[in-house]
Amino acid sequence: QVQLVESGGGLVQDGGSLRLSCVASGTIFRLITMAWFRQAPGKQRELVARITPGGRTIYQDSVKGRFAISRDNAKNTVYLQMNSLKPEDTAVYYCNANAQPGAGGVDYWGKGTLVTVSS
Repeated sequence: QVQLVESGGGLVQDGGSLRLSCVASGTIFRLITMAWFRQAPGKQRELVARITPGGRTIYQDSVKGRFAISRDNAKNTVYLQMNSLKPEDTAVYYCNANAQPGAGGVDYWGKGTLVTVSS
């Protein structure tokens, strides 16, 4: 059973920074595509950033140049460095793991960590 535990959320002012972490267990981490999603109140969950086992990354357009996803396979951990945060980044951020995203792979989710950006 894959387990994902997020940490690092909190309250930050407009323009501030936060780093989210997600520790995975129960899987061969280095073979898994990892991602961060977020869900704001009243909105659907959306992809923020994804990183493949080989380190290739993709980002939602609204976070390009501000957020950076990375992974440490030795620590079974994926990170999301968030800079120049805006109030519209306020959401619950979820860690996601999938061996074959978009190809029928099973999604695993963490419980989420709340990020609040005050104006």
